[in-house]
Amino acid sequence: MLTRRRLVQLLLLAVLAVEVLVAVTSSWVAVASRGRVVEPGEIPEQASRTVIVLGAKADDGQPGDYLRARLDVVVDLYLSRRVDRILVSGNDADDAGNEIRVMRAYLEAGGVPSNVIVDDGFGLNTAATCRRAADVFGIRSALIVTQNFHAGRAVLLCDAYGVDATGVIAPCGHCSTPSMIRNHLRESLASRPRAVWDSLRTRK
Repeated sequence: MLTRRRLVQLLLLAVLAVEVLVAVTSSWVAVASRGRVVEPGEIPEQASRTVIVLGAKADDGQPGDYLRARLDVVVDLYLSRRVDRILVSGNDADDAGNEIRVMRAYLEAGGVPSNVIVDDGFGLNTAATCRRAADVFGIRSALIVTQNFHAGRAVLLCDAYGVDATGVIAPCGHCSTPSMIRNHLRESLASRPRAVWDSLRTRK
């Protein structure tokens, strides 16, 4: 039977292991995406003219805060003639808010022609989006729009699947503090470690 002291030691070891995992994988993502995550106004002139916008929460036919911020960036990129092909990638199931339908409608309302938009209703996570961008849609380079805590991981995964990506940061000043904290924690504790593993396992 474990003593109290032994339980404390095991707990401390577990905490240390988690801290090491977070530090290593966060550093890995940062190094892999260094110089490849930019603000919208910093996109290089020679950058790809294809943009991927990652899905996020949508409800009652409207994009949530994170998704709206991403779409606003994409609309601005199109209207400023920086991009001419837009892949909207997310979950098109009605019980998940049909992110694809919401994204397309928002972009079209913002002045993006329907024929410029390509739908991917099976981009259920970032890895699937990057894999399908390469394998299904033949994309070899792209801008990928998401929030800053997510952009480095998106670049890492797309690179692993054969897409030379530049992350473009969508602002989220109106996003709630609890949701930002939750997303940062999830990114550090789960999403980045998984992304590093996926990138090593599937790198083309």
